[in-house]
Amino acid sequence: MGLEGKQKTLAQTVGVVVLMGGLAWASVPLYDWFCRVTGYGGATNVAESGSDTILDQTIKIRFDASLERDMPWEFKPVQREMEVRIGETGLAFYEAYNPTDRPVAGSAAYNVAPYAAGAFFSKIQCFCFEEQILQPGERVTMPVTFFVDPEIVDDREAKFAKHITLSYTFYEIDLPEDTAQLTVPSDGAVN
Repeated sequence: MGLEGKQKTLAQTVGVVVLMGGLAWASVPLYDWFCRVTGYGGATNVAESGSDTILDQTIKIRFDASLERDMPWEFKPVQREMEVRIGETGLAFYEAYNPTDRPVAGSAAYNVAPYAAGAFFSKIQCFCFEEQILQPGERVTMPVTFFVDPEIVDDREAKFAKHITLSYTFYEIDLPEDTAQLTVPSDGAVN
């Protein structure tokens, strides 16, 4: 008992819609995995500890910070640039400030430029791995510990990089329920 005419066309159309929906749903995690494996799109590596090899060759690391459109924080790197030896563990700091009268939760997205260097930039510790909640008027300094993998000097494209830029963009996320319940209304009473 096969489908005929309009039923067959309808079944094919539904099949295409389901297939396209499934591909759209899977595209974000697949793209994220691809970027982390290849370094494409400036994705970085995550390491448990620093490199065992430190070269005499140096590279400049630039730090950039931005905010998503409606994110009310102030956010900036403490230093704009540092020079490190390839393989040496570096430590940089970013500063965030909540000038509002309410707690604000944020999360950071990051990338590295040039893209070819992303596969060789390894973060050991980073605030981007965790949700950040700043209370009204709170200012925090957040560390980033990193190194540039010595294998960068052997890569066909990345070996020509003289500078690497680490960029973070903070965006607002929903407060966890336990924090949202502790907000102080304008009359000063704690909920």
